Amino acid sequence: MVNSALKTLAAVVVSAVAFSGVAQAEVSLRFGYEAPRSDSQHIAAKKFNDLLNEKTKGEVKLKLFPDSTLGNAQTMISGVRGGTIDLEMSGSPNFTGIEPKLNVIDIPFIFKDRAHVYKVLDGEIGQGLLKDLEAQGLKGLAFWDVGFRAFSNSKHPVTKPEDIKGLKVRTNQNPMYIEAFKLLGGNPVPMPLAELYTALETRAVDAQEHPIGIFWSSKLYEVQKHLSLTNHGYTPLIVVMNKAKFDSLAPELQTAIVEAAKEAGQFQRDLNVKNEQEIIANLRKQGIEVIEQVDTKPFKAVIEEQVRKSFVEKHGDELLKKVDALAQ
Repeated sequence: MVNSALKTLAAVVVSAVAFSGVAQAEVSLRFGYEAPRSDSQHIAAKKFNDLLNEKTKGEVKLKLFPDSTLGNAQTMISGVRGGTIDLEMSGSPNFTGIEPKLNVIDIPFIFKDRAHVYKVLDGEIGQGLLKDLEAQGLKGLAFWDVGFRAFSNSKHPVTKPEDIKGLKVRTNQNPMYIEAFKLLGGNPVPMPLAELYTALETRAVDAQEHPIGIFWSSKLYEVQKHLSLTNHGYTPLIVVMNKAKFDSLAPELQTAIVEAAKEAGQFQRDLNVKNEQEIIANLRKQGIEVIEQVDTKPFKAVIEEQVRKSFVEKHGDELLKKVDALAQ
């Protein structure tokens, strides 16, 4: 009887070990984004993978898909919601169709400086906005950095609102930016980043507005002549994961993923700030006219009041007031 009991106990232990081995098998996650390999987004994605490897002792690893390999931002967001892609990152305007309150981030000139940005995104407001994405099947992990936006075109220097009048401007599909460029007299044309270079090259559009990091890494300087650092808006990246996949993981792995995403995001923010002046110098070497000092007051006078009013009419003013309060 004793021998039989011992055999049974041994079988249970072996079975438990085997089950534990299955539970701890490597988790491989597909991570997609639009930016090219030369962009800080890809460098930070590799950092994210390294941090995950370290924190989980190799149990969780990322497969990286830059260059819109898995589709444009909207396609990837749908893929993450549907579970065919595990993670993706793209600019916050790409999420406003499913969570319109995120539009508060994209109101032109809402942020005073980077310190203001980080107070909003890393604090109660930003974390609440990430939480709101869960109703759409997305686990918001962290805010990374696209940056303050600049305006480029192939026609002439832009230093005042009148210079934008009549230009066909590629922007994202966010209603805040579409309305802003209409108010400035431009013709906004939403399109994915993957289509932008060709559109500028063929003059389907005259102008575009991205942070200078994207302008450089996507080689848009090859098909543009003039760049103005208008800083008319700030765009964060949002790193999201399929919520069901996230919830299926052990708590310690969930914690590791969130921590690694936030740490990689801070790494990328620092990298973007560090690289900014070098990129500007390189753009000038490529023959781009870079206007660093732009008086933004005339631009704000044209667009700020009306765009803010549009947001308040849809979502009330509580969130907007909270963002403004953190600028002090």
